[in-house]
Amino acid sequence: MEPKKSPAWLVLRQVRAVDPSRGLDDTVDVLIEAGRVVRIGRNACAGLESLAGARVIDAAGKWLLPGFVEVHAHFREPGFEYKEDIESGLKASAAGGYAHVCAMPNTRPANDSPSVTRHMIERAHALGGPRLYPIAAVTQGLKGEVLTDMAALKAAGAVAFSDDGRCVTSSELMRRALQAACALDVAVIQHAEDHAATATAQMHEGDVSRRLGIPGWPRQAEDSIVARDLELVRATRGRYHVAHASTRGTVELVRRAKQQGLPVSAEAAPHHLLLTDASIDGTDARYKVNPPLREEDDVQALREGLADGTIECVATDHAPHSAEEKLLPMAKAPPGMVGIEFCLPLMIGLVEEGVLSLARLVDALTAAPARLIGIEAPALREGVTANLCLFDPAPRYALDERSLHSKSTNTPFAGRPLTGRVQMCLAQGAIAYEYDGK
Repeated sequence: MEPKKSPAWLVLRQVRAVDPSRGLDDTVDVLIEAGRVVRIGRNACAGLESLAGARVIDAAGKWLLPGFVEVHAHFREPGFEYKEDIESGLKASAAGGYAHVCAMPNTRPANDSPSVTRHMIERAHALGGPRLYPIAAVTQGLKGEVLTDMAALKAAGAVAFSDDGRCVTSSELMRRALQAACALDVAVIQHAEDHAATATAQMHEGDVSRRLGIPGWPRQAEDSIVARDLELVRATRGRYHVAHASTRGTVELVRRAKQQGLPVSAEAAPHHLLLTDASIDGTDARYKVNPPLREEDDVQALREGLADGTIECVATDHAPHSAEEKLLPMAKAPPGMVGIEFCLPLMIGLVEEGVLSLARLVDALTAAPARLIGIEAPALREGVTANLCLFDPAPRYALDERSLHSKSTNTPFAGRPLTGRVQMCLAQGAIAYEYDGK
């Protein structure tokens, strides 16, 4: 991935700058010099239009946001590069406005050793663009039997630990993982699923699954794991994060745990915030995800949890698969959908509906996920490296899967209306993406 040539000076005139971490929501000028934000203020760049070598953008009506932080993406490298690789994953991330991206460990081989962690970081560094942060495995080979050397993996660059795609079902292993995480000040990210309860499941267990005759996945398969884990957190004080929360029960469990002062956080994916199991007809595997699409009351609980901060982060769970794999029958098709390129245009609908404030949504895409992985959050502040997203909220259009930068196009949102478009993404001070009008 070759970052675009960035001008010596980039001037954004009359842009709406929104950074909840600073209480900023104002129409300002922004000057970026040599990859750093050097001026922010009303008419702060007046007279700089003629500066030699400057690129001036009339950004009236557009939004300037901190670059987004993705804590749950699958880039498939090493081992499954036909679905996605680090290069295509970073291109897709930049097109979505992301400056920092965490890659999950369910690769082949799994990211359970420092050598794999270092490979991923070095590969991304050579490509440029958004910065990649590996999330390493909790257990060797993601098998749920033996803990990885978490200290060595953190030293190699891992920012959190997860067996994503597989639940750490052993209470003893989870207890020890949380103890290690406490000592290392990192989070354990749990894929909460009682696999014994979901062995044949293909979708949520409810009226729709019964009508279609498809084996269902009960909410309790998620809720029971979260409830158990919270007791382990209470005993160990290890940092704990629920990946892709999908049930009303999980929201309430996390809310109570937070009220009790436990070091707990959670994320929700756009598809769990926007779709229900009513979308599923039993033939289109693009709707098959893990955990599954739930019912309307689960969606409402997730939305309320995101609005009040119980659910801290929006994470896409970007999960590329080939077209051939998603054309298989539901029982054989792999779960997951892509989404990192159009997360904000999807989520803006919740702002327009009054479900979320824009500030809460931006925080859920920037500062909150940055806190989870322990990095400095992108910010609209003078003196910092430019990790920014320029967004035009005006366009209304249908998602064209042919325009995606990912190698895969497995999304049920294809053809659905979107609001707004990322115009530019700056990552690590350089222009990583710019919309070309096509």
